[in-house]
Amino acid sequence: MKRVELQRCAPQPWRNGGGLTRELLAWPAAADWQLRVSVAHIERSGPFSAFPGVQRCFAVLQGAGVRLQLPAGECVLTPASDAVAFDGAAAPGCELIDGATEDLNLMATHAAGHPRLLRASAGSSIAGAARWRGLFATEPAELTVSQQAQAVAPGTLVWQADPAEPWHLAAGAGWWLSLHA
Repeated sequence: MKRVELQRCAPQPWRNGGGLTRELLAWPAAADWQLRVSVAHIERSGPFSAFPGVQRCFAVLQGAGVRLQLPAGECVLTPASDAVAFDGAAAPGCELIDGATEDLNLMATHAAGHPRLLRASAGSSIAGAARWRGLFATEPAELTVSQQAQAVAPGTLVWQADPAEPWHLAAGAGWWLSLHA
Protein backbone atom coordinates (compact mmCIF):
# COMPACT_ATOMS: atom_id res chain seq x y z
CA MET A 1 0.00 0.00 0.00
CA LYS A 2 1.28 3.46 -0.90
CA ARG A 3 0.56 6.80 0.73
CA VAL A 4 0.75 10.42 -0.36
CA GLU A 5 0.42 13.40 1.99
CA LEU A 6 -1.34 16.48 0.61
CA GLN A 7 1.00 18.86 2.43
CA ARG A 8 3.95 17.43 0.46
CA CYS A 9 2.35 18.11 -2.94
CA ALA A 10 3.26 21.43 -4.54
CA PRO A 11 0.32 23.56 -5.72
CA GLN A 12 -0.03 24.01 -9.48
CA PRO A 13 -2.19 26.67 -11.17
CA TRP A 14 -5.23 25.48 -13.08
CA ARG A 15 -5.06 25.60 -16.85
CA ASN A 16 -7.83 28.24 -16.79
CA GLY A 17 -6.38 30.24 -13.87
CA GLY A 18 -9.39 29.76 -11.56
CA GLY A 19 -7.56 28.05 -8.72
CA LEU A 20 -4.74 25.80 -7.59
CA THR A 21 -4.44 22.02 -7.66
CA ARG A 22 -2.31 19.67 -5.59
CA GLU A 23 -1.91 16.44 -7.50
CA LEU A 24 -1.79 13.49 -5.12
CA LEU A 25 -1.53 10.84 -7.79
CA ALA A 26 -1.29 10.35 -11.53
CA TRP A 27 -1.43 6.58 -12.14
CA PRO A 28 0.23 4.59 -13.62
CA ALA A 29 2.52 7.39 -14.88
CA ALA A 30 2.27 11.17 -14.65
CA ALA A 31 2.85 11.76 -18.37
CA ASP A 32 0.24 9.22 -19.47
CA TRP A 33 -2.17 8.87 -16.55
CA GLN A 34 -5.29 6.74 -16.58
CA LEU A 35 -6.39 7.82 -13.11
CA ARG A 36 -5.69 11.09 -11.33
CA VAL A 37 -6.43 12.20 -7.76
CA SER A 38 -6.09 15.84 -6.74
CA VAL A 39 -7.26 18.40 -4.23
CA ALA A 40 -8.20 21.76 -5.71
CA HIS A 41 -8.50 25.15 -4.06
CA ILE A 42 -11.13 27.11 -6.00
CA GLU A 43 -10.53 30.82 -5.51
CA ARG A 44 -13.16 32.32 -7.81
CA SER A 45 -16.24 31.41 -9.79
CA GLY A 46 -15.78 30.31 -13.40
CA PRO A 47 -15.72 27.24 -15.63
CA PHE A 48 -13.76 24.09 -14.85
CA SER A 49 -11.05 23.05 -17.28
CA ALA A 50 -12.23 20.61 -19.95
CA PHE A 51 -10.90 17.05 -19.85
CA PRO A 52 -12.27 15.30 -22.96
CA GLY A 53 -12.23 11.50 -22.71
CA VAL A 54 -12.24 11.63 -18.90
CA GLN A 55 -14.91 10.81 -16.28
CA ARG A 56 -14.70 13.11 -13.23
CA CYS A 57 -15.88 12.64 -9.66
CA PHE A 58 -15.96 15.74 -7.45
CA ALA A 59 -16.63 16.40 -3.75
CA VAL A 60 -16.37 19.54 -1.60
CA LEU A 61 -14.02 19.11 1.37
CA GLN A 62 -14.10 22.61 2.91
CA GLY A 63 -15.85 25.93 2.40
CA ALA A 64 -19.51 26.85 1.94
CA GLY A 65 -19.78 24.95 -1.34
CA VAL A 66 -20.30 25.39 -5.05
CA ARG A 67 -23.05 25.47 -7.68
CA LEU A 68 -22.07 23.46 -10.74
CA GLN A 69 -23.80 24.04 -14.07
CA LEU A 70 -23.83 20.49 -15.43
CA PRO A 71 -25.49 19.39 -18.71
CA ALA A 72 -28.23 17.71 -16.61
CA GLY A 73 -28.84 20.95 -14.66
CA GLU A 74 -27.58 22.83 -11.63
CA CYS A 75 -26.02 20.84 -8.78
CA VAL A 76 -25.30 22.39 -5.36
CA LEU A 77 -22.49 20.73 -3.41
CA THR A 78 -21.36 21.39 0.16
CA PRO A 79 -19.05 19.44 2.49
CA ALA A 80 -22.15 17.48 3.60
CA SER A 81 -23.05 16.45 0.02
CA ASP A 82 -22.28 13.20 -1.70
CA ALA A 83 -19.84 13.36 -4.59
CA VAL A 84 -21.05 14.06 -8.10
CA ALA A 85 -19.78 12.36 -11.29
CA PHE A 86 -19.79 13.95 -14.75
CA ASP A 87 -18.11 13.84 -18.13
CA GLY A 88 -14.85 15.81 -17.99
CA ALA A 89 -15.48 17.27 -21.45
CA ALA A 90 -18.46 19.15 -20.00
CA ALA A 91 -16.26 21.76 -18.24
CA PRO A 92 -19.16 22.89 -16.03
CA GLY A 93 -19.53 26.41 -14.80
CA CYS A 94 -18.74 26.70 -11.10
CA GLU A 95 -20.15 29.39 -8.81
CA LEU A 96 -18.74 29.67 -5.30
CA ILE A 97 -21.51 29.93 -2.70
CA ASP A 98 -19.61 32.03 -0.14
CA GLY A 99 -15.86 32.18 -0.67
CA ALA A 100 -13.13 29.74 -1.63
CA THR A 101 -13.53 25.95 -1.37
CA GLU A 102 -11.25 22.95 -1.20
CA ASP A 103 -12.38 20.01 -3.32
CA LEU A 104 -11.42 16.40 -3.99
CA ASN A 105 -11.22 15.27 -7.61
CA LEU A 106 -10.99 11.75 -8.97
CA MET A 107 -10.58 11.49 -12.74
CA ALA A 108 -10.20 8.44 -14.98
CA THR A 109 -9.90 8.09 -18.72
CA HIS A 110 -12.85 6.34 -20.34
CA ALA A 111 -10.49 3.56 -21.49
CA ALA A 112 -9.25 2.95 -17.91
CA GLY A 113 -12.67 2.19 -16.44
CA HIS A 114 -15.28 3.73 -14.16
CA PRO A 115 -14.18 5.85 -11.17
CA ARG A 116 -16.19 5.97 -7.95
CA LEU A 117 -15.96 8.45 -5.08
CA LEU A 118 -17.97 7.59 -1.96
CA ARG A 119 -18.05 9.03 1.54
CA ALA A 120 -16.14 6.88 4.06
CA SER A 121 -17.26 6.89 7.69
CA ALA A 122 -16.16 4.85 10.70
CA GLY A 123 -17.46 1.31 10.29
CA SER A 124 -17.71 1.47 6.49
CA SER A 125 -15.89 -0.86 4.12
CA ILE A 126 -14.98 -1.10 0.47
CA ALA A 127 -14.55 -4.46 -1.22
CA GLY A 128 -14.98 -6.21 -4.53
CA ALA A 129 -13.02 -6.31 -7.73
CA ALA A 130 -11.27 -3.06 -8.58
CA ARG A 131 -8.28 -2.07 -10.70
CA TRP A 132 -7.35 0.53 -8.10
CA ARG A 133 -8.56 1.50 -4.62
CA GLY A 134 -7.82 4.39 -2.27
CA LEU A 135 -8.85 6.23 0.88
CA PHE A 136 -8.46 9.99 1.30
CA ALA A 137 -8.67 10.78 5.03
CA THR A 138 -10.36 14.03 6.08
CA GLU A 139 -9.75 13.43 9.78
CA PRO A 140 -7.47 11.06 11.72
CA ALA A 141 -8.39 7.57 10.54
CA GLU A 142 -7.63 3.94 11.17
CA LEU A 143 -7.72 1.71 8.09
CA THR A 144 -7.75 -2.08 8.44
CA VAL A 145 -6.61 -4.29 5.55
CA SER A 146 -5.89 -8.01 5.99
CA GLN A 147 -6.43 -7.63 9.76
CA GLN A 148 -3.62 -5.07 9.93
CA ALA A 149 -4.56 -1.62 11.18
CA GLN A 150 -2.73 1.49 10.11
CA ALA A 151 -3.15 5.12 11.06
CA VAL A 152 -3.92 7.56 8.26
CA ALA A 153 -3.40 11.28 8.93
CA PRO A 154 -5.88 13.87 7.63
CA GLY A 155 -5.05 14.98 4.11
CA THR A 156 -3.42 11.66 3.24
CA LEU A 157 -4.24 9.37 0.32
CA VAL A 158 -3.48 5.68 0.78
CA TRP A 159 -3.88 3.53 -2.31
CA GLN A 160 -3.24 0.18 -3.92
CA ALA A 161 -3.46 -1.16 -7.46
CA ASP A 162 -5.36 -4.44 -7.95
CA PRO A 163 -6.41 -4.76 -4.29
CA ALA A 164 -7.32 -8.26 -3.18
CA GLU A 165 -8.58 -7.74 0.38
CA PRO A 166 -11.53 -5.63 1.60
CA TRP A 167 -10.68 -2.35 3.31
CA HIS A 168 -12.42 -1.34 6.54
CA LEU A 169 -12.42 2.10 8.14
CA ALA A 170 -12.31 1.37 11.87
CA ALA A 171 -12.20 5.04 12.89
CA GLY A 172 -12.25 8.47 11.29
CA ALA A 173 -13.72 9.76 8.06
CA GLY A 174 -12.81 10.48 4.48
CA TRP A 175 -13.58 9.34 0.95
CA TRP A 176 -13.33 5.92 -0.70
CA LEU A 177 -11.92 6.12 -4.22
CA SER A 178 -11.94 3.26 -6.71
CA LEU A 179 -11.54 2.40 -10.37
CA HIS A 180 -13.56 -0.45 -11.88
CA ALA A 181 -13.28 -2.15 -15.27
